[in-house]
Amino acid sequence: MNKRSQITLLKGQVIDRKPVGKEENMSRIGKKPIEIPSGVEVKIENNVVTVKGPKGTESVAYRDEVKVSVVENNIIVEPNSDDRKTGALHGLFRTLIANAVFGVSKGFEKKLEIVGVGYRANMEGSNLNMALGYSHPVLIVPPAGITISVEANTKITVAGTNKQSVGDVAAFIRSKRPPE
Repeated sequence: MNKRSQITLLKGQVIDRKPVGKEENMSRIGKKPIEIPSGVEVKIENNVVTVKGPKGTESVAYRDEVKVSVVENNIIVEPNSDDRKTGALHGLFRTLIANAVFGVSKGFEKKLEIVGVGYRANMEGSNLNMALGYSHPVLIVPPAGITISVEANTKITVAGTNKQSVGDVAAFIRSKRPPE
């Protein structure tokens, strides 16, 4: 046992610890299989996972450090080597693929609330029009794949199949008048 793979306690006891970068330290999130819900199709071609479901289609490109396969009704993501970088990518791509599966089956949404005297929002077609205390109205055109709805003039809901896009649009709306 070398000095790098042991820890000495104050009382002189020596405890073994596992060296960093071994299989035992592999991503715990990456080990979980992704269950494919009914009504969702998964295709894997040229390092791209394409997920098609009732709410739309999402694609996730993955790197050569991981291997993705469909076994029975699950998507399995496995690392190709045991180094630290591959372990991080293993968990990342498993999560991105799981988000795509969830997005096309159930979808993502963020709810925002406008608080302020005279602040209000309404829809003009598919565009969001907000009065935020400026001398002009603030008009937001949602990107493709994102739907915005307004309830009771103060509650805004941003919905879509891509988790990152939903969060980006919600953050953009919030940036127009950040909370004080």
